[in-house]
Amino acid sequence: MCTILLPIKPEYVDRIIDQSKLYEYRKKRCKQKVDKIVIYCTAPVKKIVAEVLVEDLISSSPTQLWNITKQHAGISKSKYMKYFANNDTAFAYKLGKVTKYEKAKTLEEMGINYYPQSYVYLNN
Repeated sequence: MCTILLPIKPEYVDRIIDQSKLYEYRKKRCKQKVDKIVIYCTAPVKKIVAEVLVEDLISSSPTQLWNITKQHAGISKSKYMKYFANNDTAFAYKLGKVTKYEKAKTLEEMGINYYPQSYVYLNN
């Protein structure tokens, strides 16, 4: 079990926090089993704002995954399909309890001195 930091666009961060988005989609899965995601809200915010427990990881074809998760996707079908274009497999982290930080943190405060493009493993 591990914790990862994920860069996520502000519009999706808001939906995760208000729990209208219960799945975080990715083209690749982490090698280790993820139990918590620390959320880095990308520009213009550029801060670590929350963390969320991961309940499950679902993998399937993009179409099948959409059919399973669309009720709480938090993203339009067209954006979803564009994101997974040319991918045979799609992954979704099923999100659980969200904890919004009272004070947002910088990447530097977490010991990260670069802008993450994908995910970053964090020490628990």
